[in-house]
Amino acid sequence: MPGEESFAIGQVYQVKLSEDRLAAHLHIKPTEEAENATVAQLQGLLSAAGIRYGVQHELLERIARNPKDFFYSENMVATGLPPTAGVNGYVKVLFEDQGQSRRPAEREDGSVDYREMKQLANVKAGQLIATRVPPLPGTAGMTVTGETVAPKEGKEASFKVGKNVVVNADKTAMYAAMDGLVTWTDKEKLNVFPVFEVNGDVDYHTGNIDFVGTVVIRGNVLTGFRVRASGDIRVTGGVEGAEMESDGSIEISGGIIGSNKGFVKAGVDVKCSFVQEGNVTAGQDVLVSQSIMHSNIRAGRSIRCEGAKGLIVGGLLQAGDLLVARTIGNAMSTVTSIEVGLKPELRQEMADLRQQVRQMSESLDKTEKALVLLDQLAAAGQLTPDRLAMRIKLNSTRRQVTEELRTAKEHILEIEKTLEDTDLAKVNVLHTVYGGTKIVIGRYTRFVKDSAKRVAFRYDEGEIAMSPLI
Repeated sequence: MPGEESFAIGQVYQVKLSEDRLAAHLHIKPTEEAENATVAQLQGLLSAAGIRYGVQHELLERIARNPKDFFYSENMVATGLPPTAGVNGYVKVLFEDQGQSRRPAEREDGSVDYREMKQLANVKAGQLIATRVPPLPGTAGMTVTGETVAPKEGKEASFKVGKNVVVNADKTAMYAAMDGLVTWTDKEKLNVFPVFEVNGDVDYHTGNIDFVGTVVIRGNVLTGFRVRASGDIRVTGGVEGAEMESDGSIEISGGIIGSNKGFVKAGVDVKCSFVQEGNVTAGQDVLVSQSIMHSNIRAGRSIRCEGAKGLIVGGLLQAGDLLVARTIGNAMSTVTSIEVGLKPELRQEMADLRQQVRQMSESLDKTEKALVLLDQLAAAGQLTPDRLAMRIKLNSTRRQVTEELRTAKEHILEIEKTLEDTDLAKVNVLHTVYGGTKIVIGRYTRFVKDSAKRVAFRYDEGEIAMSPLI
């Protein structure tokens, strides 16, 4: 046919490659000439475009038979093979499960079986405590143009070596360098710490404790005393208005009755039954089984109070990502402030910086006014040597304060930017939230006026949304 002789397939059929070259699409100009193409011509068109792999021959035959069915669609005529990423290596710690079993066992009624504390299992010097598992390789892919696509390989894991541990020559195993207790500290370092035990209360008989290791107290910690540990602190009784600080975790089988004195601060987690008028800070999580009453709680990651009672009333609670409780507030609308979406230390740092900015601005304003008077005296030729020296000093002070003010404002802006990243921040109420509760997520605030049941608070398009808890 004359139409076939004059037919130019490239004017009607066009091949387009995806950006990653893992797919090729055939676009057809909706004209009658499209019906003149043969399978061989379509294959030749793909070949001319450099396509060598994953050609969909069956689809090409269908297009050649009835191109009208494919005029207005994306026709994937060749598909590549995506690469498969490798699996990262990891460090396998051999004492994680034993570490969990050494914690006091909680009975169904919420009480604690202190006898389980006797199962503390120390490792012996030379004992294997962790191994390094190598990464698994990925598999290569193939583009439709026949080029190999290298996979993303898994990363090698590395030991985070703490105190009293050694690694073998090929760095595949970690061993205890002494008898002690395997303990995690805040940067995920693995340590072997000796254990210091107090068989009774921390009182005038024991005095303050400052120990490079793990401290186990089989009694109470009384008001006014200090306990400091490089490892974990475990208390089988309760804690009064004492000062307790650990680079690892703090576990209190009883509760904390702080009477607004002292503090409990852990590099990792704090776990206890209840907190009353206490000050608690944790690098990661604060886990309370019963209640938090009129306390200041700060957690880098989450605060959880979801036991049988799970009550939070009064005080200020700040968590980096998540707060979960059964009940927040009470029927008397006791003011209870909940803040999530920014690490508590950054909120404090921003408050301190804003105070500094106010003070520096006031100082700069006074300096500017003094310099105006001195400049006027200089213009009138009345500047004495003492005033000239003061003028030089004030100019230097102005430059210094201006630079410090600029730096402080920039730092505030950097922190404020992190306030916008609140997608993961949330407050979950498993039973009831009462009026009088203040919810802060990032830079946004919402006051709860009426009680609600089983709700979640999250940031959504410029406001804090309250939705049913799923």
